[in-house]
Amino acid sequence: MTTLEQSRLLATEIPGPRSLELTKRKTTAVSRGIGTTMPVFAQRASGGIVEDVDGNRLIDLGSGIAVTTVGNSSPRVVSAVQDQVAEFTHTCFMVTPYDGYVSVCEQLNRLTPGSGEKRSALFNTGSEAVENAIKIARSYTKKSAIVAFDHGYHGRTNLTMALTAKSMPYKSGFGPFAPEIYRAPLSYPYRDGLIDKEWGTDGELAAKRAINVIDKQIGAGNLAAIIIEPIQGEGGFIVPAEGFLAALLEWCRQNDVVFIADEVQTGFARTGAMFACEHEGIEPDLIVTAKGIAGGLPLSAVTGRAEIMDAPHVGGLGGTYGGNPIACAAALAVMETIEADGLVERAGEIERLMKARLGRLQAEDERIGDVRGRGAMIAVELVKSGTDEPNPELAKELSTAAHAAGVIVLTCGTYGNILRFLPPLTISDELLEEGLDVLALLLADL
Repeated sequence: MTTLEQSRLLATEIPGPRSLELTKRKTTAVSRGIGTTMPVFAQRASGGIVEDVDGNRLIDLGSGIAVTTVGNSSPRVVSAVQDQVAEFTHTCFMVTPYDGYVSVCEQLNRLTPGSGEKRSALFNTGSEAVENAIKIARSYTKKSAIVAFDHGYHGRTNLTMALTAKSMPYKSGFGPFAPEIYRAPLSYPYRDGLIDKEWGTDGELAAKRAINVIDKQIGAGNLAAIIIEPIQGEGGFIVPAEGFLAALLEWCRQNDVVFIADEVQTGFARTGAMFACEHEGIEPDLIVTAKGIAGGLPLSAVTGRAEIMDAPHVGGLGGTYGGNPIACAAALAVMETIEADGLVERAGEIERLMKARLGRLQAEDERIGDVRGRGAMIAVELVKSGTDEPNPELAKELSTAAHAAGVIVLTCGTYGNILRFLPPLTISDELLEEGLDVLALLLADL
């Protein structure tokens, strides 16, 4: 396995000539509906660096949208995948099962919050796992309605588009959507606090607002489940006010409603805990995971209380590729790496470094309205000078300039005004600081 120098290098302008040529090929071969964030094509990646086909080395502050949490081509993952490929690539677990699938489920049952008996089921993508969590909740409760939350993102399939709040680019023109999906207000401390400070800091009060909407518009007697990201991803890395999630969970337990935590983006050490729910001390009925679970291979899971997970009839869950043996081998290596290399603690170190640097920047620049997040999941909310009005134009200009300077950053948010940072947990402090220094200089120039 070749090593990749962990330093930023601009060998050409970005994009370089080979990336430009590949872009022409992409235009004629790939559907226009598949967008790309960066105008470069990757050649190699390791640690905190992505190298493109022109030899440019880019600082990776995106991790493929929180997927390569343990670093790209992590040694244990590479070794495990190579060994499994040599044994067999597929049999379909529903035809002739294999140890790797069972082992991944055992590890998920051990690692996810909750001390009771648990079961897991494996799938391919976050969207697919979310859909199956809904199926399981409906089977268990014999009810049909589902509540999602403002600013939430849960996927791009028909059902998960219905759950997702943001229309463009995820939903616009793709309806009609799955029925019996409803939406409740989220706790968004920064924006809520602009209206009423108490709303911004009192999670229980914000939960009462949401529960009041649920009671009046749906009714607990019709509600199978609520689904929520403990920290919202695409919605803007919104961390609800303390007590919000716990109050919702308590209401669910009192009303025979399944509480589903969508930890697709927050899971597997990303937030400075193995799962973001742990920060609030809550134990969801079902927890959905994907992204960082398998180091870049397609795998997802639903894990939860045994009596809920066992509710569907035999054959009611599954899928040809779900729990593919190669992805399972990778997942076991990822979980081993997180625990053996102390990556939960490393995420906390990244949070302290990033918040300190971005906090200083915020004190100097009134266009930074908020700095928030947990672990290696940090966001900056950009606003127009002297106001709290979202500034998506600045977010776009800043991210585009960062890309040209060799730093991979992502934008998000309902208003498109959020810079989100998802560095791999294996990135060095030096690379992380350099990436933030580049952004600070660019922000000053803009």
